[in-house]
Amino acid sequence: MKESKRIFTYLFLTIAAFISIFPFLWMIVSSTNQSVDVTKGTLLPGTHLVKNINNLFSSVDMWQALWNSAKISVVTTLLSLLVASAAGYGFEMYRSRAKDFVFNILLASMMIPFAAMMVPLFQMFAKISGVVPFLGIDTAAAVILPTFTTAFLIFFFRQSTKMFPKDMMEAGRIDGLSELGLFFRIYMPTMKSTYAAAAIITFLNSWNNYLWPLIVLQSPENMTVPLLISNLGSGYSPDYGLIMSAIVITTLPTALVFFIMQKQFVAGMTGSVK
Repeated sequence: MKESKRIFTYLFLTIAAFISIFPFLWMIVSSTNQSVDVTKGTLLPGTHLVKNINNLFSSVDMWQALWNSAKISVVTTLLSLLVASAAGYGFEMYRSRAKDFVFNILLASMMIPFAAMMVPLFQMFAKISGVVPFLGIDTAAAVILPTFTTAFLIFFFRQSTKMFPKDMMEAGRIDGLSELGLFFRIYMPTMKSTYAAAAIITFLNSWNNYLWPLIVLQSPENMTVPLLISNLGSGYSPDYGLIMSAIVITTLPTALVFFIMQKQFVAGMTGSVK
């Protein structure tokens, strides 16, 4: 009975894993085929990968789009880690009657869809463009500033900080560390698993962000990778092999970040403090 149950469990997990990974495999296979083969639903690898990649880089400025996405994603991630961790640290470590009220308002803001804020945000950045051009419309700053931290990240850091050993902070104060010293020299190194998990989440969200950059970025030279791929598929006769090649290239940085930090990601998501 136990053996049959184990076989059924492994069979179910194998089928679930195949269903999960099939879109990724189909994307890779499609990038090696011609557009007509992709349209037919061919599931066998082809011989057009190099040609698709050459056509991609000759038809669009893929390097510029990759640089734009990398620049925005890295800066957004660094700012998010600093601001969200400082906020989560402050909400948990310092006592105040008003902090729970402020935190509840912060959590309530998660219920507001971003689509409801797009028009006011665009109007705000349009007005800033006339005063501070490098912070206005069609700049990387306009993409980064509204998205560099979220209520979820602050909540995530606060929940992880609940398991932080408070005795370490008291020992640091006795040794004469300032509050900034406690944060940068004790808290941050101890919470590296939480930082890794937050970094992966933020980087992936920023790299794949489409809607807000679509609205605020107007020049082709400032276009990010999701916008570039969207434009590739908007023609009358899109080259699906070329599009799949672009998607594979776009997926590589996010996959690399995840595989490098996957152990820390799992530890951070389970609330581990090291």
